[in-house]
Amino acid sequence: MAPAPQGFRQSMAWLHTWCGLVCGWLLCAIFLTGTLSVFREPITRWMEARPPAATVPGAAGGASDAALQAAAGHLAAHGAGARFWRIELPREPGDALRLAWPPAAGARGGPQTAALDPASGALLPAPWGRRTEGGRHFMTFHYTLHGGVPGYWLVGWLSVGMLVALVSGVVVHRRIFADFFTFRPAKGQRSWLDAHNATAVLALPFLFMIVYTGLAIFYTSYLPWPLRAVYGADGAAHGRFQQELTHQAPPMRRARSGTAAPLHGLAPLLAQAQALTGQPPRLVVVEQPGDAAMVVRIHTRASSDPRTLHQAVGSVAFDGVDGAVLQVQRPLADATSASAQAHGVMAALHLAHFGGWTIKWLYFFSGLAGTAMMTTGTILFGIKRRRKVGKESGPATPWAYRAAEALNVAALAGTAVACIAYLWCNRLLPANLPGREAWEIRSFLCAWLAAALHAACRPAARAWVEQLSAAAVLCLALPLLNRWTTGQQAWRHALAGDWQQAGVELVALGFGVALAWGAWQVRRALRKGIPG
Repeated sequence: MAPAPQGFRQSMAWLHTWCGLVCGWLLCAIFLTGTLSVFREPITRWMEARPPAATVPGAAGGASDAALQAAAGHLAAHGAGARFWRIELPREPGDALRLAWPPAAGARGGPQTAALDPASGALLPAPWGRRTEGGRHFMTFHYTLHGGVPGYWLVGWLSVGMLVALVSGVVVHRRIFADFFTFRPAKGQRSWLDAHNATAVLALPFLFMIVYTGLAIFYTSYLPWPLRAVYGADGAAHGRFQQELTHQAPPMRRARSGTAAPLHGLAPLLAQAQALTGQPPRLVVVEQPGDAAMVVRIHTRASSDPRTLHQAVGSVAFDGVDGAVLQVQRPLADATSASAQAHGVMAALHLAHFGGWTIKWLYFFSGLAGTAMMTTGTILFGIKRRRKVGKESGPATPWAYRAAEALNVAALAGTAVACIAYLWCNRLLPANLPGREAWEIRSFLCAWLAAALHAACRPAARAWVEQLSAAAVLCLALPLLNRWTTGQQAWRHALAGDWQQAGVELVALGFGVALAWGAWQVRRALRKGIPG
C-alpha cells in the first residue's frame, strides 16, 4: 500500500481509494443482495411455486368463518397437548391459511405444519409450495454474509468503511455535480471515471441514508455496553429496554389450569382486534390450547398507508374461552418515547416499509446504482495502476494487482452468477430433499466460490466476458426452467393478477439483457484493444 501523501485533499484521495478498494469487493455483494432483498416477498412466492389457493375478499383476516373453524378443528385434532397453536392469515392473493404447532410435551419430532384453503377450509396438498429459504436468503446474506456473529460484525465494519469512503469521495471530487453530466465513452480510464462519478452522484443521498440507517437500527448490537450497564447482561435485557422505550406492558402469560375448555370462535376476535388497533390481523397464536387458561393473542400488520413512515404494529390478547379482552398493545402508544419513534423511522427507511411498491422500485434502482458505483470504483483502481506495476510494492505488485482484478470480477459478475444460480437450484433440487433450504444457500456459496476460482485462473477481461455471459444465459433461461420444472409461466401469473411471481421472471429477463449487453461491450473493447 502506498504511503499517504501530504495535504488534506491528497490525504482524502488516498483514504477514499484504499478504503473504497478494501471494503468495495464485499460491499458489491452486500449491496446487490440487499437490492434484491427489497423484493424478498415476491422472490419467496416464486421460489415456493405455490399451487393456487382461493382468496376471500372482505373476510376477517382474509379467511372465511368456515376456514377459521376448520383451522381450529384441525389443530385440536392434530395438535392436542402442544404448548401453542399458530395460524398465519393470508396476505396476498393465492396465500393459504397456514397452521403450525410444536409436538406435545415428551413427543419426538419437529414442528408440524398444514395449509388450508382460506375460502373453504379444505386441506391443501402437503407440502403446500416448495420448502425454501426464498428471498430471506438475500436479506440474511446482506447483513451477516451467512457468517453468524463474525459476519454480522464484518458487515458493520464494512458499513463504517463505506461511510468514510463516501465522505472522503465528496471532499475529493470538487466538481462532482458538474462531472455528473459528463460522460466520455470508449475512453478507457476516463470512461470508467465518468461512470463512477455519475452513479455516485445519482445514488449519493440514498447511499448515505441506507448505510447510516443500517448502522443505526443495530446500534444496541454494535454498542451493547451502555444497554448492559443499565438493564443487565441477561437475555431479557433487550426486551425490557424495548418495553421501556415504547411504554408497553410485557405480554401477559397464564399458567395451565388443567381444566379442559373449548376454544372461542376466532372470527369475532379477529374483527374486534382490528377495531381496537386499527390494523388488519396477520397472525393468531393460541397459548395453552384446550385449557381453561388459554389465551388467544392476535398480532396485526402495519398500515398499508404509503404516507405513514413509522409503521408500528400492535396486538390484542383475549381470553380463549369467553373472548374477554385481556390486554391491548396499540401500534403506537401516546407515551411512546421519541427514541422509539426515531428507531422505528430508521427501520422503516432502511427496510422500505413505507411508500408501497413505488418506494420499493426506487430503492431497487438506487441500490443498483450504488452497486455500479462500487464496481466502477474498484475497476478504475486497477486501470489507473497498471502502469505502476513493480513500483508501489516492489516485485509483489503485479501479483497484488492480479488478485485485485480477480476480486473485481468475483465481486460483481461472480455475485450475479451466484444469485441466479440460487434461483436455478431452487427449481432443480428435489422438492422433498431434506434440508433443501440449506442446500439452496450452499449452492449460492459454491457458485460464488467457483466464480472466484474461475476469475483467478482466467485473464481478467475474458473472465468478465465469460461470467457476465453465463449470468445472462441463466437469467434469460429462467422462465424456460420454471415452465419445465413446475409448469408455471409468467404470462399466466400476470393474467391471474399475480404480478409478484410474474415480476420475478420479468426482472430476471431484464437482468439477462443488461448482463448480455455488458458482456458484449467487454468483448468489443477487448477486440478493439481499448484499455480497461
